[in-house]
Order: sequence, then C-alpha cells, then structure tokens
Amino acid sequence: MNGKLLRIPVSTYRLQFNSHFRFNDAREIVHYLCSLGISDIYASPYFKASAGSLHGYDILDQNSLNPEIGSEEEYDALVGELKRRDMGQILDIVPNHMCIEGEGNAFWMDVLENGPSSTYASFFDINWRPVKQELENKILIPILGDQYGTVLENGELRLNFAEGSFFISYCDHKLPIIPQSYSSILTLGIEDLEQALSAAVPQFQELMSIVTALRHLPPPTENDPELIEERYREKEVVKRRLWDLYQNSSAITEFIEGNVVAYNGTKGDPRSFDLLDTLLREQVYRISHWRVATEEINYRRFFDINSLGAIRVEDPAVFEMTHRLVFSLVATGKITGLRIDHADGLQDPEDYFKRLQSACFIRMYDGSIEVRQHSDSGEEDREKAIREEYDRIVAADPAYKPFYIIGEKILLKAEKLPESWPVFGTTGYDFANQVNGLFVDTANAKVFETLYSRFIQHRIDFQEVACEKKKLVMQAAMSSEINTLGHYLNRISEQNRHTRDFTRNSLIRSIVEVIAYFPVYRTYINSFEVPERDCQYIEATISRAKRQNPAISASIFDFIRDVLLLRFPDDTTGENKPVWLDFVKRFQQITGPVMAKGVEDTAFYAYNRLVSLNEVGGSPERFGITLEAFHGQNLERCKSRPQAMLATSTHDTKRSEDVRARINVLSEIPKQWREKLFRWNRQNQKHKVIVDGKPAPNRNEEYLLYQALVGAWPFCNPDEDEFAVFRSRIRDYMLKAIREAKVHTSWLSPNAPHEEAVIRFIDSVLKDSPNNHFLADFAAFQKLTAACGIFNSLSQTLLKIASPGIPDLYQGNELWDFSLVDPDNRRPVDYRKRINLLDELTRREAAEGLLETARAMVASRSDGRIKLHLTCKALNFRRENRELFEAGSYLPLTVEGACREHVCAFERSIRDNSVMVVAPRFYSRLIRESSGLPLGPEVWQDTRIIQSSDTAASCYRNVFTGEILNPDRQEAGPGLALRDILAVYPVALLERIETNPP
Repeated sequence: MNGKLLRIPVSTYRLQFNSHFRFNDAREIVHYLCSLGISDIYASPYFKASAGSLHGYDILDQNSLNPEIGSEEEYDALVGELKRRDMGQILDIVPNHMCIEGEGNAFWMDVLENGPSSTYASFFDINWRPVKQELENKILIPILGDQYGTVLENGELRLNFAEGSFFISYCDHKLPIIPQSYSSILTLGIEDLEQALSAAVPQFQELMSIVTALRHLPPPTENDPELIEERYREKEVVKRRLWDLYQNSSAITEFIEGNVVAYNGTKGDPRSFDLLDTLLREQVYRISHWRVATEEINYRRFFDINSLGAIRVEDPAVFEMTHRLVFSLVATGKITGLRIDHADGLQDPEDYFKRLQSACFIRMYDGSIEVRQHSDSGEEDREKAIREEYDRIVAADPAYKPFYIIGEKILLKAEKLPESWPVFGTTGYDFANQVNGLFVDTANAKVFETLYSRFIQHRIDFQEVACEKKKLVMQAAMSSEINTLGHYLNRISEQNRHTRDFTRNSLIRSIVEVIAYFPVYRTYINSFEVPERDCQYIEATISRAKRQNPAISASIFDFIRDVLLLRFPDDTTGENKPVWLDFVKRFQQITGPVMAKGVEDTAFYAYNRLVSLNEVGGSPERFGITLEAFHGQNLERCKSRPQAMLATSTHDTKRSEDVRARINVLSEIPKQWREKLFRWNRQNQKHKVIVDGKPAPNRNEEYLLYQALVGAWPFCNPDEDEFAVFRSRIRDYMLKAIREAKVHTSWLSPNAPHEEAVIRFIDSVLKDSPNNHFLADFAAFQKLTAACGIFNSLSQTLLKIASPGIPDLYQGNELWDFSLVDPDNRRPVDYRKRINLLDELTRREAAEGLLETARAMVASRSDGRIKLHLTCKALNFRRENRELFEAGSYLPLTVEGACREHVCAFERSIRDNSVMVVAPRFYSRLIRESSGLPLGPEVWQDTRIIQSSDTAASCYRNVFTGEILNPDRQEAGPGLALRDILAVYPVALLERIETNPP
C-alpha cells in the first residue's frame, strides 16, 4: 500500500491571510522565506469567512476558499511555488465553531428557516428545550442594539421579499421567515385582491393554491424523516411557484409589495407594527437585544461571542461535512500539516484527534477518496482496507502518527499534554512562557512585589484576582451557560432522596465557585473511567471551594464532586448514568472559556506587576524560572514531544517577543525602576482628572502604561512621523487594556468619562513639548531597557531555534517588532524591506566574510538586521543539520566563573555531530558603558563553559562569525572561555569540528 510520507517541518513561519495579504502576496515571498531557512509556511485559516475578517477564525464555509484572499488558481500557484522549493504548508483550521452572523452561513440559515426539523439542527449545539420556556423550540438571536420593542417601532426590522422567499433584514443580518408564515402575509387583504381579479382568474387561483400548500407543510418541529423530506421538497416548490407568479402578474406583484409595506408599519404609529410583531413571534427564533445573550442564549458559543456558534464536530456527519476540503488538500499534498484551533472547545479532543489522524491516513494513501458517503462500493472497500491497515499499525504502535498535527492547548504550571493525544505537541505557548521566564531575574521577586504594591497603594494577589475575574465573567458574560449547567445539575439532584432538597440557586452558586477555583482549563473525562490526573484536579478544586465558602453547605460541594468524578450512588439506574456523564462533558466545555475570558482577557490586565509574564498560558505570580527549570523542561520535551512547536510571538500573544524582552529588563533593575516610577507619577499628576471622585487613570493603569511604553518605544525621536503612529497605537492599546480589566470600564458597559481621561493623560505625557519633562526623562531611561532588550531578544531567538521542538516565527518578527496585543500585531508586514535586507546581507557576507559581517550587524543592531542575521544563519544551519535538532540529545552544560548565572548553555548531539548553544541573559549587569556591548574579556572575565566528556578534545566553529575556538584545560576540565566565544557576537552557535583547520 503506497502512501505519502509524513513530513516534519524544520521550521515554520506564521502568515496571517486576509484581504490585505493574499495568496499571491504569499507566493511572492516564498523565495525569501526559503532563503531565511524556513521549511514550511504556517497559514492562518483561509476558508470563506466573514467579510473583512482580519484573522479568518469567523468561518462561514469550511469547504471553500475565502474569495477575499484569492481564487483557486491563485492558491494553486502558491502551492506550486512551495513545492518547487520543497517547502510544506501547515494550515490552521477551526473545528469548534462557525460564524453565524449576517447571511453567509448556509447551515445556520437553514436552521433559522426550518427549526428543529432542519437537516442541520444537530449540526449546531442548540438547546431546543432551555430553562426559559418561551424559548422552547426557538433560538435566541441577540443582535439588536436596543430593546426589541424600541427597534421594532423604529422601523429597523424590515420584512422583505426576493426570489420567492420572505425574510427579515436588520443592519447586516438577514433572517429567513418560516414558509408556514408566508400564508399570513399572502392572505392579508386577500378579499380585496379577489374582488379586483375575481376568483376565476388563474393568477388568483395559483396564489390560493400556494397558500393551501403552505398550510399543509409539515411544521418545523416535525421529527419524522419522511415528513421532513416532504417539507424540504414542497417548500422549495412553493417558493419557485410564488416567484414565478410574482414576476408574471403585475397584480400579484403589487399585492405582495403592498402587504410587505403594511407589515413594516409606520414609524410613530405603534399599532401598525402589530402585524410584524405577530409574524416574528411565529418564527423559530426570537430576536432580542444583544445584552440578553448573557442570561438567555441557548446555543453554545465560542467563548462569549454571539456571532460564533459552536458546531458538534463529535457527530461523524458533521466531522465529514466540515472537513471535506481539508481532506482534499491532504489527499493532494497541498497541505502537509494541521494546526487545530481551540482544542479544548471540543467535546472530546482525544477522539477528534484520533479521527483526524485516521482520516488523514486514508487520504494520504488514496487521494481519490474524498467523502465516504459519496463513494461507490469499490471506493468503500478500498477505504475499509486502508482503515484496517491504519488500525493494525496503531495497535502495534500506539504512538504512531501519520500526519503532522499540532493542537492549540494551553498548559498551566506543571500540566502536561495528555499522552494519549495523537498529536506532535502544542502550538508553543508553553515554550514561549518558559523561555521568557528565563530572562526574568527571580532573585528580585519580593522586591518587585513590594515596589508594585507601594506604587498602586494596595496589594494584589494574582490567584484572588483570577478567581474574582472568572466569577465576573460567569456573571456578566456567561451566566446563561452557568444557569443551564445549574438546570442540568438540578435534574440530577432530583434523582436521589439525599440530594433532592438542593435548590437550583444553591447549585448554581456552587458551580460558580468550583469553576472559579479550577486550576486548569479543563478535564478530559469522556467515559465512566475517570483519569487519575483529572481526579486530582477535581478533588483539589472542591476542597478549596469548600474552604473559601463556609456559608455554602459542604454537602453541595460533595455532591458536585461526586457527579464530576462519576461516583454514582448505589441505587443509580443505568439510564441515569449517561445523564451524569453528559453533565460532565458540558461542564468541561465551559471551564475553558471561563478561564480564557476571566484570566487571559481580564486578570492579565488587572494584575500588572511585570506584564511580560502576563502571557497566554503564563503564570504571572511566578516571577520567572531558573536555569535548571528551563533545562528540565527542554529535556522533558526532547523525550516526550520532540516535534512540538516552539513559539515566542503568535497572533494571540499579548505582547511581541521583542516587547517582552525589553520589559523583562525591569526585573533586573528594580531600584532604578522604582525611582523613575514615583518621579513620573509626581510629574504627571497634573495630567489626571477626577472621574467619579477618583483620579483617572488610576495608579494601576498608570503603572501598566509605563510598562507598555518601555516595551513598545520606537527607535526614533518624538518629532518624527513614526512616533505619532506610536502615540495612536498606545492610545488604542490602553483603551483595550482598561476595558479588558473591567475595573472602571468594559466592553459591555463603556465608561466614556474614564476612558476619555485616560486618553487625555496619554496625549499629555507623550506630547512633544519643551515643558514635558517626563518625555525626555522616559526617553533617557528606556535607552537601557531598549539596549538590553536587543540582546535578550537575540538570546531568546537562538534558544527557540536550537531547543528541542520545531521553531516558529511569527510574521515580520525576523526584524525588531514592538507590537502589542491584537489588532496591533496584525498590522501589514513590509516584506520588500526584509527581502532587500536579506539580499544585502548575503552580498555583504560574500564580499566581506562571516566575521566582518557579524561585526557590522552588531554595530548597527538597532535597525534589526542583527536579528535577521541570527535568524537566517541559525535556521539554515538547522535545516542543513535537521537530524541533529530533530532527534539529537539535549545536554545542559556547566558554566563556571564570575558570570555563570548569566549564561544558558547546552549541547545538542547525535552520533559524531554536535553543536553548542550559548545564550547570555541579565544584560544590564553585563553591558559596559564604554562600548554598550556585552562582549570580550572585560565583561566575561573568567567565565567558562565546561565541555561534555564526549567533546572534550574538540574544536568549534562559530556559525555566526566563522571563528574557530579551541578548548583550554583547567582543573574543572576542558572548556571554552566566554571571553573568546562572545568576543564579537552576543550569542553563539558553535559547531563541533574535530581539529583546527589550517
């Protein structure tokens, strides 16, 4: 059985596709990415999405390309260019949800027209029998900007007719009318039409025949398959007949248009809207004010976003339907890997990944097979044989994975990716936090805590903030989901005499407390066997919730624990056990969104001690990590997931890698930071205004602003155009930050006076004026953080490229990129500039050699070329030695001497091939004022790296400079002196050579 070989990328480059960066744009930079050392592009979703989407996650149709990004021919041209250069493509796909806004989602439109009897009713996760009885067999559509009655009587909801169908339009939304309701519209004033035409006229008889057919349609609640099929068939026939009649009879045209006008009412006459109100009450949806979604929405969403409806990909039919194009691209080799967005949103991620790997295996081995139910018998037999072959391979080797798949999974603290998931690893948030923490001086944790508390004039405990914000999210944005959970749990409690007296309200309060204290995004219980790891999480959470809530009966928490752990009472019937498991699955799909919204998108903006630690998957209360911990995590990855993705910047990061690299410097200089903070606070006090009796911005917001300025400050003067753009970016960032924090303002309830005060403060402190002493003072201070940030970033980049795993570059980050949270990090990338700089670098190296080129890059380091230089040299070396990095061992190296704590060094080796990686840190104590560089004997003194026993007699060649380094011999053993290794270039990638060449 011949199939395509598994492709493991050497390195990846994330591209954000949208109308501003299309397939043709990507094709034009493939040669540049190849020269940079990239083996695979890593594409954002490019299936048909909401109009104007900048990210592609609001997908309308998984089986067609986004026309805003390019045509099929343009896509094929991109794929062809990649193949010509032996490059692959990893595609980011969205299996958990779809955009249901507007009219572009055909599946959703069908549900709105046909209700529970829709072919796609089970496609979405809709609760047709919610707690609110008025919503039985209806879907809440929270799209209105004001109360329903107000919007209706303002004439903003309009009935329309086109191509045989009636529908409601509101702003960009189009909502179909159920065909049964057509008869009400078509019989309004029917007597007058009969008098005008007479009953004998064929057109009138046809209209009445249509009305009769409409009244005999099976209802939208029908569940008999034959009657549902009849409904679909007959309603489309009726629409065609009605449209023909409308087009061919002026009297009918006038009649229908007149009735549409009558239904749309007259503004100023409330009673004139009764017809439309009655019509809307007949529909399978209930249009409401957008705020109603908080408490009453009855379809599962992506987080709290009403426009993104969750789909039930656990259903095999939904799985096949939504992956048709994906599998076609796999079969034809157009994509060579997949990134799965929001894996925790799936009901059973492990099962999904297993089905995905199996399906990819089938397509890789037989590209002619596309969708099982559309195959002839021969293809079915062939697919069965291939599937049996796959099952045989997996049974013999459970770790077998035929296709490169990675999952977006956020791991907290000591959490590990479940071993049973057939993926190559995560998308790299864990590594981003690990490598970032290495550049935070852990010795200054207490000093920094005191500094922060004194500046904001109170102490903040991160864990308390996280719990508080999770509760806020459950109350303000997701109370509907929590209430529904409480409703299901109440039903379970009624099954047993010992729990029947628990009230629904007490159960809801207890669920909130349990979720608030949940330590991870979710558990993975999908059968009656509860994994030990999940059992520990649940037990610990219940214990903490009990301690923190002495006013709530402990028996309620015990009951929730037993349900979550599936510890059934002895008298539990077989039919009730699946109900418990169903509750657990629902619970698991809610804890993740609450964690994401409460912690990442709220607590991370309210707790600002050192914001470089406030990163997706991070633990801001932990003030960095030790060298030993970093090495330990690399060793674990080398052993368990050696092809996991390694990221430092992504489309989701709160700050780019270069911004974090600068902010981390503050951890090294708490004394200087403290002095400046309190001085700036005094200088800028006059720019604050009193809002609601308090100065705005408050001190916590001010503290965040100063860190944002440290991280994003441009390499230009305040009187230049670039700085004007910077001011605008900072305003936008701070507005988003204070809304996310949900302290004085929020997205749901904007506080205009407070927001305006913060914006005015920013404008004042960044004003280019001789009287603005803060601007000059800050500009002088940030020179140190900017200088050290350069070297931090270079070390971080090298560690990413050389550590176990697959390094990923986020678009544009091969030069300095001081982007903040989205949408700031989705600004267009100037690839022409990057192409020219790389070409120039190549020419310089050919003319002047490695050493002089390296010196030139160091001398002009603020322009970003040094990062491009390091990235290009390291990635190409990795590509040339892929086995070394993909399968090689990882050995932490001992550093001795005065600056030993300033160096992270390790060796990668396989057989006779090895490389030494040297990445310094804590540069504020290394940079010399005379040179501004952390280089040479004055800096590194007696610091040495002890060679491993296997390489004790070896010499090394510096990949960046071409220098040859010979070991020295001392009592501690043979080693290399840092004064020599880092004499010219601030980091080192040392290739082992046996002897010193002539």
